[in-house]
Amino acid sequence: MDFIETLLWPLRWLVELVLWVWHWLFTSVGMDTDSGVTWVLAIIGLVVVVRSALIPVTVRQIKSQRRMMEIAPEMKKIQAKYKGKSDQFSREAMSRETMAMYKKHGTNPFASCLPILIQMPIFFSLFYVLRGASEGRAGIGFMDAMLTESFNNASIFGAPLALNFSGALEQGEWTVVILLGVIVVLMIASQFFTQLQIMSKNVSDETKNSPMYRQQKILLYIIPFAFLFSGYMFPLALNIYWFTSNLWTMAQQFIVIRNMPTPGSDAWRARQERLRAKGKLDEEQEAEMDRINGKKTAEGQRQQPVSAKRSKKKKK
Repeated sequence: MDFIETLLWPLRWLVELVLWVWHWLFTSVGMDTDSGVTWVLAIIGLVVVVRSALIPVTVRQIKSQRRMMEIAPEMKKIQAKYKGKSDQFSREAMSRETMAMYKKHGTNPFASCLPILIQMPIFFSLFYVLRGASEGRAGIGFMDAMLTESFNNASIFGAPLALNFSGALEQGEWTVVILLGVIVVLMIASQFFTQLQIMSKNVSDETKNSPMYRQQKILLYIIPFAFLFSGYMFPLALNIYWFTSNLWTMAQQFIVIRNMPTPGSDAWRARQERLRAKGKLDEEQEAEMDRINGKKTAEGQRQQPVSAKRSKKKKK
């Protein structure tokens, strides 16, 4: 047992417990204990438990990402103020001003990474649990010899859940290769769409003109391809976990953006229009909407809409 495996012992025990509970639940209602469907549902159950526990942290992450983009213009001013100044006093002053700005807006660059950082130990704990099972080794808790054998016998669409891409190639298990290829493509697509939801719908017009937004846009096309590594290295069962987690993120983010959009973004305007149609927009909110929309019109050099009455007078 290596150092990391030992360090993750408590989490591995919890992962085995959750998998055992879900597997027992599905077999109790009559599902085959060795069926790949039973094990896939148990893995999806693990995703539900983990992601439900992380809902407060994930909402905080989405808000933090939004705030980081919103403060980009202020960050640019601070950087311009100390541009070309490399002395220690200037560096310290720039650092103080930056931290004060983060504190004022209630965010920091690391908050957006928190859910991923929390999930990674759970992900690797599941990796160690499934790797041990695929090697015929019983777990440290609830993953006993019987469950280990059950997992090794499990397959979905004829693809063994315990195999990874390289192992499937060696054994000529082309069903695993194809299924993993499909899952990796879907993971890349879901990750891309998840980031696109923020970039296209939940960013204010001012932020879209900032350098940080342009950098984020480049990363939008790069980050999803990290799943090529996981698709090759990790077993099919682990890729199913990661893909299901991606779908959860995509759905959760859609709900958050719809109900808590960034002021001045396309999602915010859509929400304000929905509230206006229902008669739930008060005078202050109406004024704020008109102010932001008016500013966008002025920046885009577009004319304000003219009513039919005013249009007739103009023609006369």
